[in-house]
Amino acid sequence: MKTKACSSSLLPLMQREEFVKIAKNIKTLGIDFDGVMTDNRVYVFEDGREAVVCSRLEGFGLRHAMEAGVYVFILSTEKNPVVSARAKKLNIDCYQGIADKVDAYTKILEKRNLDFNCAGFIGNDVNDRAVLQRVALPIIVNDSHEVLNDLAAFKTLRRGGDGAVREACDALATAIEMK
Repeated sequence: MKTKACSSSLLPLMQREEFVKIAKNIKTLGIDFDGVMTDNRVYVFEDGREAVVCSRLEGFGLRHAMEAGVYVFILSTEKNPVVSARAKKLNIDCYQGIADKVDAYTKILEKRNLDFNCAGFIGNDVNDRAVLQRVALPIIVNDSHEVLNDLAAFKTLRRGGDGAVREACDALATAIEMK
């Protein structure tokens, strides 16, 4: 089988054939926000407002995945207006205040008549562990908490908030587009 070259740095770190086999069936990709789409830092102002740092690289990667037919969304434990603002800017759905990410993702899949065999998730911390264990394509960012290191997950070369989502989305979309 002849394949296109992949510009993503994610694929060389994993068994390419295994990733492609799983990725070509992915229809949904949930993404944690804090520590995945951000560098896990928060700026708190005197009036209580918060600000985070996100990478502009992510937008192109998200569009690449969506153009490949993947429904991409944010699934965040925390409820914060900054998450909604970023999701709106990226034109993706956002589910916040989610205590049980497996339950929330199950409902999202049911609405689309899908199951976890065609689901992926990008996470970075203990609150992502259960959903990462359920999805077919578990991805963790390079600077994830060590509690996730024992997962049979794919790991980005880039850190959260520094293009990790772009890296994962480009690798996913490229695998789906392979003929």
